[in-house]
Amino acid sequence: MEATGLEIVKVAAVQSAPVFLDAEGTLAHMERLATNAAGAGAGLIAFPEAFIPTYPDWIWRSRPWHEAPELFGRLLRESVVVPGPITQRLGQLAARVSAYLAVGVNERDQSGSTLYNTLLLFDTGGRLVIKRRKLMPTGPERMVWGMGDGSTLTVVDTPFGRVGGLICWENYMPLARAAMYAQGVDILLAPTWDRGDTWVSTLRHIGKEGRVFVIGVGSCVTGSDVPADLPGGESMYGGEEDWLNDGWSAIADYTGTLVSGPLVKETGILYADLDANRARASRKEFDPTGHYSRPDIFSLNVNTAPLSAVTFGSPAAADQTAASNGADTTRFVRASARKRRQQ
Repeated sequence: MEATGLEIVKVAAVQSAPVFLDAEGTLAHMERLATNAAGAGAGLIAFPEAFIPTYPDWIWRSRPWHEAPELFGRLLRESVVVPGPITQRLGQLAARVSAYLAVGVNERDQSGSTLYNTLLLFDTGGRLVIKRRKLMPTGPERMVWGMGDGSTLTVVDTPFGRVGGLICWENYMPLARAAMYAQGVDILLAPTWDRGDTWVSTLRHIGKEGRVFVIGVGSCVTGSDVPADLPGGESMYGGEEDWLNDGWSAIADYTGTLVSGPLVKETGILYADLDANRARASRKEFDPTGHYSRPDIFSLNVNTAPLSAVTFGSPAAADQTAASNGADTTRFVRASARKRRQQ
């Protein structure tokens, strides 16, 4: 059957190691990899979680509060301000290869020192169309990253369907998944540091549950990728046989079937042709926030207001901002689902 309406897109899940704690080096590495993927025909190119300048793996091998302040300082210096010079170059890269480009970054507040685990998506014109901050860092990640809010839990329309993202263990959060399904996501980006059979089964489950395509993309990093001058690195990391992360990138379709991967213990690019028309048609059987949702029994409130600890302006403006951060702006996700069915 030929696709009608939405375009079929070739997607690329890029499994690689960053240039550890080096934003410029990682960006140059990305440029080579994205060019290769676009040359193979990819219209959506996805990179791993926190790829620029690296996932802070040392939090799992040290006492991050006591032993890693210098490491955090280096991570802070190499992190990405949005918008800023790095995002400008990422946008230029997306435009140059004429593909949607997704990448995980360590995002730094422009006026502060808090970092966020953030997924960026650029369109083919180089415009930043999604900035998704991870809602809940896991375990010692909370020593490094702040928490995102509901204002970035969004999707974007593309010629090949609606694209959104959940980062790593957000994909284990049923309500976060429901929020994405209610917005009609067709292709779910799942950049991650997780790996293994259980993670791959999660990708498959989400594909079947949401009737969506899921692009799980992980890093492939060994101790040999860690620079020799990393403070404390000699006691934390070994060589090529010391796997910080061995990958497990995979792409699942709307039936829960793996259509590419998993790729384990090797760098590479996974490809798959995705047809969101078929995913949408399959929701006739099961639409988790549509006809199968029972809104008379179950409901979910999602606060989509951006949250800030400090508001500048008149007292009246501060009161208005505080109100907008509260229950008055909380919306029912099922209303979004109704709107989607009407489109």
